[in-house]
Order: sequence, then structure tokens, then C-alpha cells
Amino acid sequence: MTVDRELTMSRAVVEAIGTEMRENDEVFYMGEDVADYGGIFDSTQGLLEEFGYDRIMDVPISETAYLGAAVGAAQQGMRPIAELMFVDFFGVAMDQIYNQMAKNTYMSGGSVSVPMVLTTAVGGTYSDAAQHSQTLYGTFAHLPGMKVVVPSTAYDAKGLMHNAIRDDDPVVYMYHKRLMGLGWLPSPTGPKTPVPEAEYTIPFGRADVKREGADATVVTLGLHVHRALDAAATLAEEGIDCEVIDLRTLVPLDRETVIESVEKTGRLVVVDEDYRSFGLTGEIVSSVAEEALDALEAVERVAMPDVPIPYARELETEVMPAAADIEAAVRNVQ
Repeated sequence: MTVDRELTMSRAVVEAIGTEMRENDEVFYMGEDVADYGGIFDSTQGLLEEFGYDRIMDVPISETAYLGAAVGAAQQGMRPIAELMFVDFFGVAMDQIYNQMAKNTYMSGGSVSVPMVLTTAVGGTYSDAAQHSQTLYGTFAHLPGMKVVVPSTAYDAKGLMHNAIRDDDPVVYMYHKRLMGLGWLPSPTGPKTPVPEAEYTIPFGRADVKREGADATVVTLGLHVHRALDAAATLAEEGIDCEVIDLRTLVPLDRETVIESVEKTGRLVVVDEDYRSFGLTGEIVSSVAEEALDALEAVERVAMPDVPIPYARELETEVMPAAADIEAAVRNVQ
């Protein structure tokens, strides 16, 4: 199917939300600055004009209160989308997120479901310091009861959002600020993609091979899909052929696609903007080691060091994984 139009990731997300709201009156959106302002990362631009304040709801700066309200609404049969402006703020409402949203179906013996989406912005690279720049994918993926979604392109963002809103379990939908297509925070080349106008879903737990290759497997997600593709283009000039896998979701996690690729290439590089210790990179490496150790000839991890994200641009650039770091890691496993 030929698609003539391209969308930024923010427009693709809004398009999916708008479609779901038109089709289901139980879907509504709540968060800080999501109504008149349209979301500080353009996550709800244009929705207020169509749906009004009853369904696009600005809330007080009290994550504990409105995330708790979203859990209650979901348990009563509605399908709320609740925006946590920055993922770094999760600590304010961790009881509502992990002890209620994630556990209530289990603790009720299945008598209630919590069909809600928690959207949140992740990532750095724009000098917003230690309390506004983390990714924390691994934190949410580590805690059972929540599905965790991390799109890297507009096409994926729309399909994954449709699936998230329709899911009967709580979904944490994490979008990287640098990928949204904001005028004040430019995206790299790549996130703006052709997007069909018709609705479609992308199943959770199905990674996407963004680039096929034979010499090394690079596994990543979010912003670093694009950095990995940039690195792969440079390495191709040296005769090194990289396969780039975009996980798209952490829970459920498509280990099979990763293992199949490593069985082909024999070499694994895992790239993550989250912290190195106790996170995604270790999970991927251990999964491959458990299932395909004989095929694994070499492995490298590229991730954020275990330090708060610096404010100073030079220091933030120093700790943030870059395409050059991925290139170096791939060369090391050859």
C-alpha cells in the first residue's frame, strides 16, 4: 500500500487517540497542560477543539490524585489515558502506578480490569538535568503487571497507540521527546514516516528489524534506533553489515527475534539510553546467553552510566550514548 503523507510522531499519536475517542465515548485524556496548551510535547494538539474539556482534562499538579482517579475510572469500565508529563515524576505517584494500576487485577482475582494507558515523556539530550532527562524503561519493565511500549517512528507510534488504548491491561506508553517532531526540539532523520490514514494496530511483543545485516546484531529502542541506523550506515562503508532490531515493546519482550538474529550474526551489541546496571542491556544479553550461548561469539553493551543526567551540555553529551559509541562497540565485537 502506497502512503502519500508523512506525519511526525506527535501527529501520529494524536491521530490514533482521536480515532479511538470518536469510536468509544469511554476514552478520555487527562494530564497537566493537555487541554488549552495541547501537551508540552504536542501529545494532545487539536483534541480539545473536537472533544471539549469533559474529555480532554487539565488536572492540578498532583500526580497522586489524577493517576489514582484514572485507575478508579478504568476499573469502572472507562478507558482513561493519563499523561505523566516526565517519567522522572513517577516517584510522586508510585503507589498509584505500581500498587494499584499494575496489581489490582491480580489482587482482585481477576474481578476488575484496569484498561488504562499511562503516557509519559522520556529521554535527554537537551540540557534538562537530572530530574527531567531519564528514560527508566527498565524500572517499569521490572515491575510485573504493566505492558511497556516505546515507539521509534510515527508509523509504529500510531499502531502501538491504537493497540494500547484497546488493551484490557494497563499500558505504559513511553515516547522520547526528541522523536516527537517539535519545533523547539528537532528530531533526527527517521521518526517522521509515511502513516496510513486508516486505523491499524501493531501487536505488542513483536520487534521490528529496521535494517537487515549479517555481521552484527544491534538491539535497541526509541531514539537510539536512529542512532544505531546512523552507525550502521557508517560501518557499512567499512564493510561491516549490521542488523538493527527495534524492540518496540519491553513488556512483552520479543526475545525470539533477537535470538534468531544472533544465531545468524554471532555478535551482539545492546544499546540503551537507560542506565547500564540492572536494566535492558543485561536482560537482552542474559536472554541470548540462556538460549543461544553456542552462537554468541562476542557481546558489547552501550548504555547510560550509573550517574544522574548532567545539566551541562558538554557533560550530558559525554554520558549519552552516541552513534560513535555504537560504531566502536560493533568494531569491538568483530
